Amino acid sequence: MNVSEKTESLQQQIDDLQARVAFQEDNLTALDEVIAKQDRMIIELNKKLDMLVGRVKDLRDQLQQGGDPLEERPPHY
Repeated sequence: MNVSEKTESLQQQIDDLQARVAFQEDNLTALDEVIAKQDRMIIELNKKLDMLVGRVKDLRDQLQQGGDPLEERPPHY
């Protein structure tokens, strides 16, 4: 293998490595966006879960006090 062939081979290897790095960077960016979206969704779901737990506790308390939550009028009536 002469110098020209070695140089060409090394250049091809460098080009391949650069393409791989670019592909990995794109993948990391895409995954970062997915993780950020999932984090926002988890936060929102936790808020909804907390609200539902509070509602269940309120209903349980009403039932324990002998009230029927289905017959009570909402506060806006």
